[in-house]
Formats: sequence, structure tokens, C-alpha cells
Amino acid sequence: MRRGVVLGTIVGAGMVSIAVTAYQAPAQGPSPLAIEATRIEKVRGNLYMVTGSTPMPRETFSGGNTGVFVTGNGVIIVDTKLAGWGQVILDRIKTVTDKPVTMIINTHTHGDHTGSNPMFPPTVDIVAHENTKANMTKMDAFKGDNARFLPKRTYTDKLTIGSGEDRVELYYFGRGHTNGDAWIVFPSVRVMQTGDMFAWKDAPGIDRSSGGSGLDYAATVGRALATVHDVDALIVGHSPLRTLAELEEYQQFMTDFVNAVKAAQQTGKSVEEATASIDLGAKYKDYTKERYQAAVQAIYDELKSQTP
Repeated sequence: MRRGVVLGTIVGAGMVSIAVTAYQAPAQGPSPLAIEATRIEKVRGNLYMVTGSTPMPRETFSGGNTGVFVTGNGVIIVDTKLAGWGQVILDRIKTVTDKPVTMIINTHTHGDHTGSNPMFPPTVDIVAHENTKANMTKMDAFKGDNARFLPKRTYTDKLTIGSGEDRVELYYFGRGHTNGDAWIVFPSVRVMQTGDMFAWKDAPGIDRSSGGSGLDYAATVGRALATVHDVDALIVGHSPLRTLAELEEYQQFMTDFVNAVKAAQQTGKSVEEATASIDLGAKYKDYTKERYQAAVQAIYDELKSQTP
């Protein structure tokens, strides 16, 4: 029994280590392959996306997708990828506008979405949810002089920036990937940016050290769907543009996934046994299972923390 406990602890620590590594820049910085793969694409109207990538393979990893909203007063960007990617972002933006970046919105704390904040002028306004700022203050990347690049403006539930065609709405619907995930809506072009609350068609990353919750995940996505209207395209965390119907499907996937994890835990399955036994492929045909085990581990840990 003792050996099983120790082994489970080692596996859990391994999953956490893998998850943390995924949010960090490769030691050598941007690679030529990653730079070549990072393009700017028009989404709609004055909204663009500087493409990101998934954490694997590492040689092409740049971080999350970056939203680029060109307003009358300047450019608002959403997420700054990994450390060292600020100039690449600026170079891509210069191909569509000469206006300066005036604001950064960080969807959440992780280094693959906040890493290049310090590569922009300190005069740039930085905005995030209040919990995200609290999480960022714990990161080595924002210690000392780099504390200047923490969010200057925060919000609790909703924040509106600008007006008319330049209006941007920030929402917080609850815990999921972290405890500070921002949902950003661009009403004039009917687009929402989800950050890593919808990163890919697979089990999500659940960062419990930053307040994330697998048990709350589907309900949080459900509140987004119930609240935000007149949106039909999504800039997601680490994959191509998605539709609102795909987010609705993801909410159902997370409901089914968490229910399956709970059922496996109640029957005494280990994390590895639960991961192997959960098969949602028949219902969600274009989903992968690459991230199941880390998500199962996070949900098992969360369920254990709730046991009296």
C-alpha cells in the first residue's frame, strides 16, 4: 500500500512538472522553425490573429494565439506568447498597421501567454483579471524591475474598454484552466477570444496551483455560452479559429469527461487505469487523447481535496 501511495505521488508530481514545462519558453528562445510558423491572419474587419502553437513539438512552440485588434487610438493585443516573442509579434503587426501597441490583455497567468509582456514599453496599459495579476506576482518573470509589466488595471466580473466599433468586453465566468481566465469579446466583429479555457479539442490543462478546477470547468464554459451573445467565431488558446457550435460541443465534452473521471475514481481505478478506460472517441470523433492523463490526475487531486 505504501509503495502505491509513493508511486502515485511520483506520477502526480510528474504530471505537474509536464504541465509547468508546457507554459515555459524553450531555453534557446525562438527557433527559426517556430518563427517561420508564426503568421498573422485576418480574422474579421480590424481583428487579426498572430498564430500560436501547441507545446509539442518544442522546436515550433511560440505560445498561445495572440489577438490583434486595431482601434482608432492604437493596437490592443491579447496575450504575448512566450518570453522572447515580443519582436516577432511587433513584426507581424507592422505588416497590417503602423499604429503602436497601446494595450495588452492577458487571458491568464501562464508564461506562454504573458512571457513577452516585458518586451513592450512600460507605457503600454496591461489588463487582466484580478486573480491573474495575483498569480503573476508569484512568477519569477515579474519579480524586481519586471514588476512594471504586471497588469496595471484589473477587473472582477466584467470590464468594458473603448466604445463604438473599438469596444472590447472582458468577462470572468469562474474557475477552469486557472482561477482568472478572461474571455474577451470584440462585439463589432462578433468574435470572442477564449484563452486556454478552450485551447484544443482534447482534455484541458487544469492548473490547480493557479486555482484551476476540472470540477467547475463545464459550468464555467456554460456561463460563457449563456451570457455572451452575437458571437460566431472564436480565437482559442492553441489551435485554429473555432465556431460557437464547437464551444458548445466542448462544454458537453467536459461534462462527459469529468463524469467519466468521477465514475472511474469511485470504482477505485488508478489515474493510469482511468485514463486507459475513458473513451469518448465515438461521440467526439475529431478529439485527441494526448492530454487525458494530466487532466485525470488534476481531477483526482481535486476530488481528494474535497474528501473530509
